[in-house]
Amino acid sequence: MNSPNSFGDIEVTDAVEADAVALAELAAATFPLACPPTSPPADITAFIAAHLSRGRFTDYLADPSRTVLAARTGGRMVGYAMLIDGVGTDPDVAQAVTTRPAVELSKLYVQADSHGSGVAAALMRAAVSRAAGGGAQCVWLGVNQRNRRAQRFYGKQGFVVAGTKSFPMGTHIEQDYVMVRPL
Repeated sequence: MNSPNSFGDIEVTDAVEADAVALAELAAATFPLACPPTSPPADITAFIAAHLSRGRFTDYLADPSRTVLAARTGGRMVGYAMLIDGVGTDPDVAQAVTTRPAVELSKLYVQADSHGSGVAAALMRAAVSRAAGGGAQCVWLGVNQRNRRAQRFYGKQGFVVAGTKSFPMGTHIEQDYVMVRPL
């Protein structure tokens, strides 16, 4: 029988400091997949360096308001998710996310060769379970308005569009939907 954090051959666990390098490598490979083709490559590279480096993941893992989950198949990290307590300071998010307490699903990325394998769904189940277990009444996320594939996935997971927000990426500003799932 599978443990609560095992979904078939996919194991989802809390990431630890020793995972920082693997998380940064995975983030560098997967973040560009979620960006629209109009995103300037230099801005994508700068965003990865500023927000998805080994050092940043070490900081994220030490932050008690964040939970980083790692998905592995056969011992290989193939995806990760990051939860952040609250709604932050963005007024557009505060207007869209009206249920409290709330948890942000800040990141949910899967290696390209694992798309369609159930890794994203396993990460989502673990993230939602973690948020609910911590007392959250909803989970929210931002998704690029041009990323239809991710929007379809989130819709199947019970998220609905509740508003919009801007996502600064270097010199470029992307437009996101704010999607919310009640728990």
